Amino acid sequence: MLGLDSTLTILLIVCLLLACFFEFINGFHDTANAVATVIYTNSMKPTVAVVYSGLINFAGVMLGGITVAMGIVNLLPMDVLVDSNPYHGIAMILALLLSAIIWNFGTWYFGIPSSSSHTIIGSILGIGLAFYFLPGDYGLTAVNWDKAKDTGLALLLSPLIGFSVAIIVMFIFKRLVKNEAVYKEPIPGKKPPIWIRMMLWITCGLVSFFHGQNDGQKGVGLVMMILIAVLPSHFSLDSSVNLQSINGNITKIEALIVKADTVVLAGKEKKMYYDIVKHAAHYKAEVAAFTDVDKIPVGNRFSLRKDVIKITKGAEKLINGGNLTISLNETKELKHEIKATKKLVEYAPSWVIIMISLCLGLGTMVGWKRIVKTVGEKIGKQHMSYAQGASAEIVASLGIGLASWKGVPVSTTHMLSSGIAGSMVAKKGLKNLQKGTIKTIALTWILTLPVTIILSGGLFLLFRAIL
Repeated sequence: MLGLDSTLTILLIVCLLLACFFEFINGFHDTANAVATVIYTNSMKPTVAVVYSGLINFAGVMLGGITVAMGIVNLLPMDVLVDSNPYHGIAMILALLLSAIIWNFGTWYFGIPSSSSHTIIGSILGIGLAFYFLPGDYGLTAVNWDKAKDTGLALLLSPLIGFSVAIIVMFIFKRLVKNEAVYKEPIPGKKPPIWIRMMLWITCGLVSFFHGQNDGQKGVGLVMMILIAVLPSHFSLDSSVNLQSINGNITKIEALIVKADTVVLAGKEKKMYYDIVKHAAHYKAEVAAFTDVDKIPVGNRFSLRKDVIKITKGAEKLINGGNLTISLNETKELKHEIKATKKLVEYAPSWVIIMISLCLGLGTMVGWKRIVKTVGEKIGKQHMSYAQGASAEIVASLGIGLASWKGVPVSTTHMLSSGIAGSMVAKKGLKNLQKGTIKTIALTWILTLPVTIILSGGLFLLFRAIL
């Protein structure tokens, strides 16, 4: 299989199956975030709700692009960590996936809503930090800290935003909708008015779609990490992209960068400047006689990936540093060329997207009852009203949709659970929350990162010693 021996082939298949299993668990773990409101307001039968949500989740992954997926891949600088020993890549991926699955499955078993995003990101950070204990000059460079900071900020703010905005949405509801039936507990077995049902169907669909778009992309990112770590020569570049087109983009980046005054650049910025020039020259030399990726010798492809990453990341950091002495129009042009250049390395094959879509969609249709019961019954002291369900779903769909647009992984669980809590507080204040459940959820959220970091880091060092 693509030049691998039988042992590596089996391990690669195991890694891909584990990634699919993680996404399957993600499906039924996070399904509650979309279907709890329609089920507990009698707007949709449970079986219909989970099938509907599963299909919309599938569509979300298929149509959602790969921006979030690349955010996951970029948390670990693969160009630095991937070496000539594919077993090292296997150790890294196995540790990452097993730690994420153990925590996700455990929290599901006890019916605790927890963040799959937090879980996978904690596992990735654990791998990166574990490199500090290995021979080699890795230090703390085995984690993309800029990306980790942006991701961590999004995960930290999402529950606070969900809680606050849900309260605001509930007040808006009360101003605009005067029908008291909307704010009362649903009568068991009785369907709400059609307009309420339609509103909840739509919001359930939006949360499902954006969950697929955001969380599904995390699965795509995981599979791409596996493929790049184990088969860097075959999956480091997008074979559908014209190499000479990228050559043109890189030439323009270099031309714009060399206009800058190097005297005003800081020490690290000067190194980035010269790295860009060096890697641009290497890329041009390597692709001089080639147009198609498939024509490039297999052993040279990963070095081209490194060239593109060094050029684009370095140019972005120079822009953000504020010392790049080029005009605003030239800066705008530079950003355009950077984005065009990234197409060579930021991609996912169609079969990866379809595979993850199926796993997430199928997972959505099973195993949902444990979390649904917690979300629907145990966050607030009262049964969820129609307005509360709609408010939480609106907040979650807007928050996840915005995060997907920005290419930032965000927690569906955090957004929806905090939205429901906010809707409960909007009605009767903090006393309307079940403190025991809130404490359990909060403790789980707090522990997710440290537990997965320690677990994945420890497993990685163990597997690295064994394999």
